[in-house]
Amino acid sequence: MKFLLDTHSFLWFVEGDTKLSVTARTLIEERTNQPLLSIASIWEMAIKISIGKLQLTQPIEQHIPYHMQTNDVTLLGIDIAHVVIVATLPYHHRDPFDRLLIAQAIHEQIPIISIDTAFDDYGVHRLW
Repeated sequence: MKFLLDTHSFLWFVEGDTKLSVTARTLIEERTNQPLLSIASIWEMAIKISIGKLQLTQPIEQHIPYHMQTNDVTLLGIDIAHVVIVATLPYHHRDPFDRLLIAQAIHEQIPIISIDTAFDDYGVHRLW
């Protein structure tokens, strides 16, 4: 199964954080599944690092590629089609990164692993 990781899901997974649900951890660890990480999530992490809201154990340029490769996570780029969907989304969720992740999940027709129940208002298949 192919699915998109919300930013926190990726971070909680690689950090071994117990806030990540058992279901989410199992899905990510299952080698037959294809987890995707949006470039938007990496951008969000970079911004949070720059304003002091996130600290990683290594510099971001080492941390992200290492954990993506180690855990067989594929990068999902941002396409114009994703941005077009963002323009049509109602404002159930105001976070610009989450809105882009929602649009990507809709366009790619894949579920998203996220604790954020606001995603449900968009008809996205949310796994947790």
